[in-house]
Amino acid sequence: MLEFSLDARRGSFHLQVECAFACDWTVVFGPSGSGKSTLLRLLAGLDMPMRGRIVLDERALTDTAIGLHLAPGRRQTALIAQQPALFPHLSVAANVDYGLRGPKYSGAGRASRAARVEEMLALAGATDLAGRRPQDLSGGEAQRVALARALAPAPRLLLLDEPFSALDGVASDALLQRLQLWLKENQVQAVMATHDVTDALAMGAEVLLLREGRLKALGPAAEVLVAERERLTIRLQGRLQDRRE
Repeated sequence: MLEFSLDARRGSFHLQVECAFACDWTVVFGPSGSGKSTLLRLLAGLDMPMRGRIVLDERALTDTAIGLHLAPGRRQTALIAQQPALFPHLSVAANVDYGLRGPKYSGAGRASRAARVEEMLALAGATDLAGRRPQDLSGGEAQRVALARALAPAPRLLLLDEPFSALDGVASDALLQRLQLWLKENQVQAVMATHDVTDALAMGAEVLLLREGRLKALGPAAEVLVAERERLTIRLQGRLQDRRE
């Protein structure tokens, strides 16, 4: 379970949110500027709140009351941002292998590490990219490799900040379905930020609705996003009517 109470500022933006995620997969939904990326960066340990606490599986990651703030590498969390940050001088396989710096694989032999790299590339649908360099990848391919590298060290919490925006809808849906199954089997909790209502509804996940840095609702997608679904339906009906005319 992931629990947090956070009070943070980034410039004029103020985020105040408190809740707990018990589901395997939670979608943080909201328009641009609502605080989705800010929340994920705080959970990942890249930013520190003015006040707050983050607890994962009863282990405190951040607690400003006692001056605790674990570095990203000690939190067993992985963040995949919208823009993959791959090492340009390393091959795809070497980029994924670089991720094997966590305690579970730090002492693993070469064969074990190679097998892990192969497994993660297969999960991300990037097996055929192993020998290529980042500069030779498309945006969608780079996002697949970033996913494989993030999962390689077996994190307990996976944070995704609209990570598959460069993939078309069919490819993104297929990857998300495969990823959801793998995360459930491996008991990895995931939190994904998106402003696309179809992502949240299609996945049937728990949804946190965020607006202007405040939690507006938390619950099943079909309940939390009723208004968004109706707005999308009206918009689609309007487009169909325009085409007929």
